[in-house]
Amino acid sequence: MGKYRIESKWGVIFILVMLGWTLFERLVGWHSSNIENHATGTLFFAIPAIAVYTFALLDKRKSDFSGTMTWKQGALTGVFITIVVVILSPVAQYLIHTIITPDYLENMADYAVTSGNMNREDAEAYFSLSSYMLQGAVGSLLMGLMTSAVVALFTRKKHA
Repeated sequence: MGKYRIESKWGVIFILVMLGWTLFERLVGWHSSNIENHATGTLFFAIPAIAVYTFALLDKRKSDFSGTMTWKQGALTGVFITIVVVILSPVAQYLIHTIITPDYLENMADYAVTSGNMNREDAEAYFSLSSYMLQGAVGSLLMGLMTSAVVALFTRKKHA
């Protein structure tokens, strides 16, 4: 774990930021009274997500690479952060849907049905804890890999 200390730290930080964002979404009503704004509003999570990866890669560059870092080193750092996030994602989804916003899945299923986007059976299958655990892990993997590749471009630094 010592070799991946920075990646582990930032993976946990990412999960904590995600939990905080989810609480924010609940407080502004995106999980209940303003649920119709959820799909658009949740896109703004990209800002703190990219910020966490940026701070992580800058931390890695400073701590382990003596202030210089290639794109490959940065991208691999991001991949290892992403692995931590993917591993922790099901636990985060469990916390989200049992503690932070226990009515979210039912509210989303109801909204999908009343808005005409899904029938009841499909909505209940899609908006279930097991489905969201899987979606969270897969989404974290895909978005984490893309974010790692892009952020590594901006945090690379050659020798002076």
